[in-house]
Amino acid sequence: MIYRPDDSLVTAEDLNLATELPDELTLPTNEDLEKLATVIHGDFFDENPVDYRPMKPYLDPRTPFPYTEKAERFFAATTQRVFTHDRPSYSELVCALHKAYVEARRAKRGTLDEIRFEANLFQNLENLAKTIMSRTYEPSRGIAFIVNRPVIREIFAAPFRDRVVHHLLFDLCSEWWDRRFIGNSFACRIGKGTIYGWKHIQRDMRTCSNLGKIPALVQKNDLSGYFMSLDRRLLFQRVCWGLEQQFAQAPWLYSLTKYLWRKIIFDDPTRNVQIRGSANDWKKLPRNKSLFFQKPGVGIVIGNLTSQLLSNIFLDQLDHYVRFELGYRFYGRYVDDFYIVVTEEERDQLARDMKQIDAYLKSIGLKLHPKKCYNQDVKHGIDFLGARVYLQHVQPGPRVVKNFRQAVHNIASGKTDDLDVLTSYDGLISHMQAQRMIGQTYRSVGWEYGELTI
Repeated sequence: MIYRPDDSLVTAEDLNLATELPDELTLPTNEDLEKLATVIHGDFFDENPVDYRPMKPYLDPRTPFPYTEKAERFFAATTQRVFTHDRPSYSELVCALHKAYVEARRAKRGTLDEIRFEANLFQNLENLAKTIMSRTYEPSRGIAFIVNRPVIREIFAAPFRDRVVHHLLFDLCSEWWDRRFIGNSFACRIGKGTIYGWKHIQRDMRTCSNLGKIPALVQKNDLSGYFMSLDRRLLFQRVCWGLEQQFAQAPWLYSLTKYLWRKIIFDDPTRNVQIRGSANDWKKLPRNKSLFFQKPGVGIVIGNLTSQLLSNIFLDQLDHYVRFELGYRFYGRYVDDFYIVVTEEERDQLARDMKQIDAYLKSIGLKLHPKKCYNQDVKHGIDFLGARVYLQHVQPGPRVVKNFRQAVHNIASGKTDDLDVLTSYDGLISHMQAQRMIGQTYRSVGWEYGELTI
């Protein structure tokens, strides 16, 4: 039996290819792909595709794309058995890249870069596979711009072609690393995230203080310019340490993933980058938060899928150091924000251990933020991930309140009709005790709280 990524059963009737596929689906060869292309659409490669029609990209048989829904389902089924042995074939790599393409397009559907890639999909996938197999792949020119919410940041957006490679690497490596990560690491992991982080730190505060009956304190820490301070050489060494264990019995896959990681980690995104916006956008950004002002070999971009995984990979060693070597049970981390909860009796020991943590971070090229590290009684709550977390409830932090009110006023004043920002904050705040603030904000623009239809 063959299953789709959503665990539903794939049958020959589903694929409508009963006469073309054997009873048990095997990995396609180049000849299989060419035969399937002829059966489904005549030819995968259209040298002169006509204009893109966004409303029906797959279901209309007259669509210019050399690709159909049947082909998508065929590849979704075959990629379940991709890379089951050490040295995958060229056609297996194309299948794996197709799966990565499907994942990469989810949030980028309809963008110009994605449309261009999809217009000659299988030709682009084949060309990408050839460059990877021949070890000639090079990251393409990206786009740099500034975002102001939730905080001001410099973003480097990779072209869609490189996003496909990022998803390929993520598919190959993330599961192994996720099994190694401690459960108290919340960022960019399935089943975790911001809300999980609030609940976890609240649970730790309650447990350590016995629901406030025992004096306890929470130590909140932040790293200074984390992404911009990462030493790429140390980061690559850490990645290779994992690859050596993950692919100990698969040397060819080890060589392939090591090559791709090297290309991505040591790529200089500031070279030939396209700037979106003006130079004034960068004036409010501190220099320690921009890759343009970092020394060579230091810093990785914010915005790539691989950057999220790499940030967890690098600080996984901090997690194990604090959790197991120093022995702190009530510990958690979200990217570069981490906390430790201890009883009042352990305050002096925590102060000594914080010096050890600071020294450990300096040994891997990082340092604690001098103005964002403090401790206080758990009864007073703690600012964590945009919220104020107390023993019994969670309230929105000042930045979340400000951005929510701004989103409401932008809609009410007609500055924008895009509800995405408002609904995003509304969904986030729904997990907090903030009914009074929401009601006051809605009434200030003439809306009745609870009667807004979106």
